[in-house]
Amino acid sequence: MGQGKVDMARFDYLEARTLRQAISLGQRYGLRARFVAGSTDFLIRWRQGVWQPEYVINIQHISSLSRVSYNSRDGLRLGSLVTVQTLESHPIIRRRYPALSASAASFAGVQVRNLATVGGNVCNASPAGDTLPALLAFEASCRIAGPGGERWLPLDQFFTGPGQTALEPGEVLAELRLPPPLPDTGSLYIKHSPRGGMDIATLGVASVVSLQEQGSVFGDVKIALGAVAPTPIRAYTAEEMLRGRAITPELIGAAAAEAESRVTPIDDLRGSALHRKSMVRVLTQRTLERAVDMARKVPMPFELQRSLAVQAVF
Repeated sequence: MGQGKVDMARFDYLEARTLRQAISLGQRYGLRARFVAGSTDFLIRWRQGVWQPEYVINIQHISSLSRVSYNSRDGLRLGSLVTVQTLESHPIIRRRYPALSASAASFAGVQVRNLATVGGNVCNASPAGDTLPALLAFEASCRIAGPGGERWLPLDQFFTGPGQTALEPGEVLAELRLPPPLPDTGSLYIKHSPRGGMDIATLGVASVVSLQEQGSVFGDVKIALGAVAPTPIRAYTAEEMLRGRAITPELIGAAAAEAESRVTPIDDLRGSALHRKSMVRVLTQRTLERAVDMARKVPMPFELQRSLAVQAVF
């Protein structure tokens, strides 16, 4: 039996060479247009008939959006066109933001990582986006450029629903900025997926932990969860349970249980709501424990972090 074909509507293809030109084109065509860069998600959605823009505006050649920089005052600055492969391999990101690097390592295959961009992953606003829990846990903020100028928005306010963002017509996500990590900080991301890195996450958890009192007390703690709500979310109440308290296995377990109690996952082909909910406790506890070890300078080579991030966890 032959498979039915999707009627793929045609579109006009445009290229922007500068951010100003991209904004101008976006303003001109509004909701009839879609910005693309790596196009790894766009081509799939277009062929499925989910996205049918009249105009496709390629911003891949805007060189100013491909920069990575770091300093101790401003932290990490990522242009929206930085590839996922760069997130995985960049030495500064591996050293100072290991959960983000590990999340990139869990992202599809190397061919896709070389094309996909961090801005595309953010703007797709999938609840299961691989880089999003780590970006949330590192308290990323977004520089948005548009017809009215530039504005900054915390990443946890950027997502408004599944596939929906706070971007207005004509606006472009230009940059992500992550504050510099505190001293004695460790972080880890783990993705739960039956097929590991080659599948969309059934659940993703990122924890960022800084320590005080010679490593015996939690300082700041950030926990972010993906694929358990309409948008990626922070586990704020679980974080608050840990800050300023002595580190014990019992306290970590209680915080993981608190994170589990706050999620509202759904049933879908990748997992039941009950399974996702139970795995929140498991992976929150695991990422917290490993992040504490890393903050205490327990050696964890990146290949081990990578293997933890992409394994199928049951």
